[in-house]
Amino acid sequence: MRWQSLFALETPLLEIFVRGSVIYLGLFLMLRLVLKREAGGVSITDLLVIVLIADAAQNGMAGEYRSITDGLVLVAVIIFWSYALDWLGYHVPALNRFVHPQPLPLVKNGQLMRRNMRQELITMDELMTQLREQGVDEVGDVKLASLEGDGRISVVPFETQPGGRKDKPIT
Repeated sequence: MRWQSLFALETPLLEIFVRGSVIYLGLFLMLRLVLKREAGGVSITDLLVIVLIADAAQNGMAGEYRSITDGLVLVAVIIFWSYALDWLGYHVPALNRFVHPQPLPLVKNGQLMRRNMRQELITMDELMTQLREQGVDEVGDVKLASLEGDGRISVVPFETQPGGRKDKPIT
């Protein structure tokens, strides 16, 4: 076994940084713009970090980089971008709206927001499944249902008043 080749940095640091940055940011953009509702309970950045670290670590372990150090540097670049985007999102309000998008209303005061549903390709069956999972049987019983930035659908039902009445708005 050649110990020096295991830890020698064979790929230039700048190349590793650029490759890791382009892949991370490219995947982040694609997932943020196209697959927002597919993420479910895991945030997009969490999903990216898990997948990319696994792949980067695998490359370092399998020898595709020829050295463990190259793989570790790439893992560090991926963690850097994950942290940097969260940090920038926290400190730069305009970027925060992109990194952590605002909730998108799907139902408001018992009325479907069909344009928003169409925008996110959410079918009536999918919406009803989410409502039932949160204890709501009818769209008319929903004060607000929103697609959250992490892909979950949150539901706020109308309050039930004494006597079984709901606090639905008068139309």
